[in-house]
Amino acid sequence: MFKKSAAALALSLGLVMGAGALAPDAAAQTRVTLKSAKAGTSYYVMMVQLGEMMKAQSGGKIQATVEESQGSVQNVKESARRPGNFLFTTPPSLLTSARAGKKPFEGETGYDRVRTLFVMPFVTIHFAVQKDSGITDVMQLAGQKFIAGGKGTFCEGRTRRVFELLGLEGKVEAVDVELSAASNAMRNDKVAGFATCSSHPTPQLVELATTNPLTVLSFTDAQREAILKADPMSGPLTIAAGTYKGQDAPVNTVGVPVGAFTTTDMDDETAYFITRNFWQQRNALAKENPWWAGVSPEMVNQLGTKLHPGALKYYKEAGVKLDASLM
Repeated sequence: MFKKSAAALALSLGLVMGAGALAPDAAAQTRVTLKSAKAGTSYYVMMVQLGEMMKAQSGGKIQATVEESQGSVQNVKESARRPGNFLFTTPPSLLTSARAGKKPFEGETGYDRVRTLFVMPFVTIHFAVQKDSGITDVMQLAGQKFIAGGKGTFCEGRTRRVFELLGLEGKVEAVDVELSAASNAMRNDKVAGFATCSSHPTPQLVELATTNPLTVLSFTDAQREAILKADPMSGPLTIAAGTYKGQDAPVNTVGVPVGAFTTTDMDDETAYFITRNFWQQRNALAKENPWWAGVSPEMVNQLGTKLHPGALKYYKEAGVKLDASLM
């Protein structure tokens, strides 16, 4: 379960880790910018954890700055122009769209410089509604007001796509509200619910469930099959009973792979150090938050973007079998 607030983690995670070998050998500190999602989300907490890990394992030679983001679309767009050591997260499908110049990346360039470091915990699609709304099935959202995720984010796009696939397009009244305000909107009966796309347990729902009874909607087998058929990169995912307060049964939903990426601006030594120490410290990170236990080095093959040469060096040393497209 989610153990600590993002604010507390930002101050100190208290990870007890010895300084790792092969820290970047430079007299000056190496600065790395980490960007993932909005404060209070699970992916923001992950970035804080990674930043603390880098600092601890390098003996302070790596100084990480965690920046709040509006989401994966913003992260990908910034990757085309951000200089220096920039580490960001996104579902790989957005990078594919960016390189192809598809919406919302029409006419943009610079995405061929993106490189893979390691795999992150999957995005979990959550559709949360007021428990007293009586809604128990996604199809009952027809005629309801619903926040489809942060405006312009991957989550909003994915939610609208799910509605389209399930025949709900145009039947759900989309409310244009920032995701940070979604919890209050639901508490105040302004909306029936909202979508959030983050690794579970997501802090926003953990907090909300303690004060406002909610239901996380489960997809039927047929609904999930329709969603997965349209997006081969997604996979079935189950949120275990008891993950959120009042959630008495497992929730069947879908998950989307997410990667930690950088650009060719990052030097090989830094990329190698970050990748190597991430995998060596994964178990320690999982003691703080269990979502890290669900990733393994072989899953990097799901990311579909060439590995950074420094990361490639680590995976070869570790004996990880890699798809040719990543090399």
